[in-house]
Amino acid sequence: MDHNTETPHRDDRYHLTGIKLAMVVSAVTMVTFLIFLDVSIIVTAIPKTTAQFHSLEDLGWYGSSYQIAGACLQPLTGQIYLKYNSKWTYLGFFFVFELGSLLCGLARSSKMLIIARAVAGLGSSGLVVGSLTIVSASVPLAKSPPLIRIMMGLAQLGTVLGPLLGGAFTQYSSWRWCFYVNLPIGAIIALLMAFIHIPEAVDKPERVRVRTANKWFHVLRALGTESSPFRKLDLIGFGLLAPAAIQLLLALYYGAHGHGWKSATPIGLFIGAGMTTVLFLLWEQRKEDKAMIPLAMVRKRIIWSSCLTQFSLFAMTLSASFYLPVYFQAVNNVSPMMSGIYLLPIILSQLLFAVISGVCVGKLGYYLPWAIFAQVVGSIGTGLISTFDSRISMDKWIGYQIIAGTGEGCGFQMPIIAIQNTLPKEEVPLGMSVMMFFRTMSGAVVFSIFDVIFSSGLTSLIPKDAPGVDPQHIIAAGATGIRNVVSAQDLPGLLTAYALSIDYVFYLAAALGGLGVFFASGMGWKDIRPPTENDELSLEITAEQPAQEMKTMRTSETSQC
Repeated sequence: MDHNTETPHRDDRYHLTGIKLAMVVSAVTMVTFLIFLDVSIIVTAIPKTTAQFHSLEDLGWYGSSYQIAGACLQPLTGQIYLKYNSKWTYLGFFFVFELGSLLCGLARSSKMLIIARAVAGLGSSGLVVGSLTIVSASVPLAKSPPLIRIMMGLAQLGTVLGPLLGGAFTQYSSWRWCFYVNLPIGAIIALLMAFIHIPEAVDKPERVRVRTANKWFHVLRALGTESSPFRKLDLIGFGLLAPAAIQLLLALYYGAHGHGWKSATPIGLFIGAGMTTVLFLLWEQRKEDKAMIPLAMVRKRIIWSSCLTQFSLFAMTLSASFYLPVYFQAVNNVSPMMSGIYLLPIILSQLLFAVISGVCVGKLGYYLPWAIFAQVVGSIGTGLISTFDSRISMDKWIGYQIIAGTGEGCGFQMPIIAIQNTLPKEEVPLGMSVMMFFRTMSGAVVFSIFDVIFSSGLTSLIPKDAPGVDPQHIIAAGATGIRNVVSAQDLPGLLTAYALSIDYVFYLAAALGGLGVFFASGMGWKDIRPPTENDELSLEITAEQPAQEMKTMRTSETSQC
């Protein structure tokens, strides 16, 4: 038999070992590290960016454009990895991410930076799912979970180092290096992966090469066949989901900035978003298992509970990541570098308890207690952060951050573990992409809502606490420029209004964490530990009992006869 055409069993597939495995795992770990770094490195640079571009009203868009671009494409990435070569798909997404990073560094206006962040978000949409898929396919099934834990644990260092690097670049060089730093690392990653064959998690059809002078005719004719990418991928679903999400974000933006909530523009956008969402759901129902977001999968209680749990956890994490640096730099008047250092309590506690909870789940076998604990403690910590004012003491802001970080760290891996232990292995990439869709979509929507709350708070509170100050001048000055546009007499009242506006953001984040307790309770009470020899023996005995009982009954009947 031709070994090139043989389809082996999953456990008999070719796996990587030695230096090849080390190179691939190192490469995907660095990519995942860059994704976490890219989200966190900008948080300490944003206040300075808003001052340079005079764009405080765009603060939420620097995060939401990245998240919404990733969210719209995220469900499609699961289908892409199931149907196309994993390595080249992965490198393709990484190229788009690197291109977005380059454009961010070259941005000359706030709008250009927002668009460049969206390009980077498109690239990031397939990288975390791709990293998990490649690691799972490169080693036998039993070795996959430990490697994934190592990869995710090392990648989390990007979250820790991000604010510090962002503050250092912003203060001592330029905020643009927050994006340029991805480029040389990306070149190393491409070299590590380009010349290594990476196994596939599932069997995929061989690519048919067209050997004819009339090549383009055959290519165009193939677009209508079952093997066409237009048939394999739910591009119509993507074409409905992306406009719905964009209309929703634009409605929130125009309602808060300039047009007003009662004007035709935001109302029309809200209606358009709702109608397009209904069309998207109807189309997904029609596509069934071939849908971009298979509704039958999402209807499983453990799946939708895990996705909503990830939604609320990510909302709490983003509120702290983006608005605590604004608080420290604007209200406490610290440098970008120091604001990154001031974030260490929440970041280190997240990292520490992510490791502790992951180890404990592996030993004890149950993830549900950790998921509920994460939501409860995270919500309490976020609620305590919402009490920050312009005169809070150091021990309080350190302690409150540790409480919030403890909860968020404990819950980080639980939805991933739940989905990996619920779906069949061939459906895990698609399930992970659905979960990441909820995560990134929560970031996009919540970012926009946070921005609306913050801007509305400044507009309403500044006239009360600092009557002599024009709110629009404060918004135009940016987070780090407010002291340059007000007098010393008006500054205390302005700082009070600024701190309270940021507190409003954490009110919503804490409420979402409270809802997360109910979401997490549906994730299921399941022991994920592998069965021991005694368990397997018990199962064999249990399976043999009906046969033994039947044999005894037949023997008894024969004796009676």
